[in-house]
Amino acid sequence: MRIRLAHRLFAASLAACLVLASGVAAAFDFKTVGAHPVVLYDAPSPKGGKLFIAPSGMPVEVVLSYGDWVKVRDASGDMAWTEAKGLSPKRNVIVRASSAKVRASADDNAPVVLIADKNVLLELVDPEAGAWVRVRHRDGIAGYVKAADVWGVNATTP
Repeated sequence: MRIRLAHRLFAASLAACLVLASGVAAAFDFKTVGAHPVVLYDAPSPKGGKLFIAPSGMPVEVVLSYGDWVKVRDASGDMAWTEAKGLSPKRNVIVRASSAKVRASADDNAPVVLIADKNVLLELVDPEAGAWVRVRHRDGIAGYVKAADVWGVNATTP
Protein backbone atom coordinates (compact mmCIF):
# COMPACT_ATOMS: atom_id res chain seq x y z
CA MET A 1 0.00 0.00 0.00
CA ARG A 2 2.78 2.45 0.92
CA ILE A 3 4.69 1.61 -2.25
CA ARG A 4 1.61 2.29 -4.38
CA LEU A 5 1.03 5.62 -2.61
CA ALA A 6 4.69 6.60 -3.03
CA HIS A 7 4.50 5.65 -6.71
CA ARG A 8 1.39 7.81 -7.17
CA LEU A 9 3.01 10.76 -5.40
CA PHE A 10 6.12 10.42 -7.55
CA ALA A 11 4.00 10.25 -10.73
CA ALA A 12 1.99 13.31 -9.68
CA SER A 13 5.20 15.22 -8.88
CA LEU A 14 6.70 14.27 -12.21
CA ALA A 15 3.56 15.35 -14.07
CA ALA A 16 3.59 18.70 -12.26
CA CYS A 17 7.25 19.23 -13.18
CA LEU A 18 6.51 18.46 -16.83
CA VAL A 19 3.62 20.94 -16.89
CA LEU A 20 5.84 23.62 -15.35
CA ALA A 21 8.66 22.84 -17.75
CA SER A 22 6.31 23.09 -20.73
CA GLY A 23 5.29 26.55 -19.53
CA VAL A 24 8.93 27.61 -19.30
CA ALA A 25 9.69 26.15 -22.73
CA ALA A 26 6.85 28.17 -24.22
CA ALA A 27 8.06 31.41 -22.61
CA PHE A 28 8.81 34.20 -25.06
CA ASP A 29 6.41 32.75 -27.63
CA PHE A 30 4.81 36.04 -28.58
CA LYS A 31 1.69 36.24 -30.71
CA THR A 32 -0.90 38.87 -31.53
CA VAL A 33 -4.66 38.86 -31.13
CA GLY A 34 -5.99 38.09 -34.61
CA ALA A 35 -8.41 39.95 -36.86
CA HIS A 36 -11.18 39.87 -34.25
CA PRO A 37 -11.06 40.72 -30.53
CA VAL A 38 -10.87 37.75 -28.14
CA VAL A 39 -12.28 37.18 -24.69
CA LEU A 40 -9.76 36.54 -21.92
CA TYR A 41 -11.00 34.11 -19.25
CA ASP A 42 -9.88 33.10 -15.76
CA ALA A 43 -9.93 29.40 -16.78
CA PRO A 44 -9.42 27.41 -20.01
CA SER A 45 -13.14 27.17 -20.75
CA PRO A 46 -15.89 29.39 -22.15
CA LYS A 47 -17.67 28.70 -18.84
CA GLY A 48 -14.85 30.49 -16.99
CA GLY A 49 -15.18 34.04 -15.78
CA LYS A 50 -14.75 36.68 -18.48
CA LEU A 51 -11.94 39.03 -17.47
CA PHE A 52 -11.28 41.25 -20.44
CA ILE A 53 -11.81 41.66 -24.17
CA ALA A 54 -8.43 41.88 -25.92
CA PRO A 55 -8.52 44.07 -29.04
CA SER A 56 -7.28 42.99 -32.43
CA GLY A 57 -3.53 43.51 -32.76
CA MET A 58 -2.77 43.30 -29.03
CA PRO A 59 0.51 41.43 -28.42
CA VAL A 60 0.50 38.62 -25.87
CA GLU A 61 3.08 36.16 -24.59
CA VAL A 62 1.95 32.53 -24.65
CA VAL A 63 3.13 30.95 -21.39
CA LEU A 64 1.22 27.65 -21.49
CA SER A 65 -0.82 25.62 -23.96
CA TYR A 66 -3.65 23.35 -22.83
CA GLY A 67 -5.51 21.70 -25.70
CA ASP A 68 -7.24 24.40 -27.74
CA TRP A 69 -6.53 27.00 -25.03
CA VAL A 70 -3.48 29.10 -24.22
CA LYS A 71 -2.56 30.99 -21.08
CA VAL A 72 -1.25 34.39 -22.07
CA ARG A 73 0.47 37.33 -20.39
CA ASP A 74 -0.17 40.89 -21.51
CA ALA A 75 2.14 43.89 -21.39
CA SER A 76 1.02 44.76 -17.85
CA GLY A 77 1.90 41.25 -16.63
CA ASP A 78 -1.69 40.06 -16.17
CA MET A 79 -2.37 36.45 -17.15
CA ALA A 80 -5.54 34.93 -18.58
CA TRP A 81 -6.78 32.16 -20.85
CA THR A 82 -8.04 32.41 -24.42
CA GLU A 83 -8.69 30.07 -27.32
CA ALA A 84 -5.56 29.56 -29.41
CA LYS A 85 -7.51 29.98 -32.66
CA GLY A 86 -8.03 33.68 -31.85
CA LEU A 87 -4.31 34.43 -31.97
CA SER A 88 -2.15 35.22 -34.98
CA PRO A 89 1.56 34.55 -35.52
CA LYS A 90 1.83 38.16 -36.76
CA ARG A 91 3.88 40.15 -34.27
CA ASN A 92 3.26 43.54 -32.74
CA VAL A 93 5.00 45.32 -29.88
CA ILE A 94 3.85 48.00 -27.44
CA VAL A 95 6.00 50.96 -26.46
CA ARG A 96 6.69 50.71 -22.74
CA ALA A 97 9.00 53.70 -22.38
CA SER A 98 7.47 57.15 -21.87
CA SER A 99 8.57 57.85 -25.44
CA ALA A 100 10.59 55.72 -27.81
CA LYS A 101 12.70 57.08 -30.64
CA VAL A 102 12.31 55.12 -33.85
CA ARG A 103 15.49 55.69 -35.86
CA ALA A 104 16.38 55.25 -39.53
CA SER A 105 18.97 52.59 -38.63
CA ALA A 106 19.96 50.57 -35.57
CA ASP A 107 22.28 53.25 -34.20
CA ASP A 108 21.91 55.86 -31.45
CA ASN A 109 23.25 58.49 -33.87
CA ALA A 110 20.83 57.68 -36.73
CA PRO A 111 18.15 60.23 -37.59
CA VAL A 112 14.88 59.94 -35.64
CA VAL A 113 11.98 59.13 -37.99
CA LEU A 114 9.26 58.85 -35.34
CA ILE A 115 8.79 59.40 -31.62
CA ALA A 116 6.28 56.88 -30.30
CA ASP A 117 4.51 57.58 -27.01
CA LYS A 118 3.94 54.98 -24.30
CA ASN A 119 1.42 52.25 -25.26
CA VAL A 120 1.64 52.93 -29.00
CA LEU A 121 1.29 49.72 -31.02
CA LEU A 122 4.01 49.01 -33.60
CA GLU A 123 4.24 46.14 -36.06
CA LEU A 124 7.34 44.01 -35.62
CA VAL A 125 8.91 43.82 -39.09
CA ASP A 126 11.76 41.46 -38.19
CA PRO A 127 11.15 39.03 -35.30
CA GLU A 128 14.88 38.54 -34.70
CA ALA A 129 15.50 40.74 -31.69
CA GLY A 130 18.85 42.06 -30.65
CA ALA A 131 19.48 45.35 -28.92
CA TRP A 132 17.37 46.97 -31.69
CA VAL A 133 14.21 45.77 -33.45
CA ARG A 134 12.79 46.83 -36.81
CA VAL A 135 9.24 48.16 -36.49
CA ARG A 136 6.58 49.88 -38.58
CA HIS A 137 3.89 52.30 -37.44
CA ARG A 138 0.39 51.91 -38.92
CA ASP A 139 1.02 55.11 -40.90
CA GLY A 140 3.81 53.28 -42.77
CA ILE A 141 6.79 54.88 -41.03
CA ALA A 142 9.42 52.20 -40.40
CA GLY A 143 12.68 52.13 -38.52
CA TYR A 144 14.52 50.72 -35.55
CA VAL A 145 13.69 51.06 -31.88
CA LYS A 146 15.64 49.85 -28.86
CA ALA A 147 14.25 46.49 -27.78
CA ALA A 148 14.33 47.64 -24.16
CA ASP A 149 11.79 50.39 -25.03
CA VAL A 150 9.08 47.98 -26.25
CA TRP A 151 7.20 44.95 -24.93
CA GLY A 152 6.63 41.90 -27.11
CA VAL A 153 10.13 40.69 -27.95
CA ASN A 154 12.75 38.66 -26.18
CA ALA A 155 15.44 41.33 -26.17
CA THR A 156 19.04 40.18 -26.36
CA THR A 157 22.19 42.15 -26.61
CA PRO A 158 24.77 41.27 -29.25
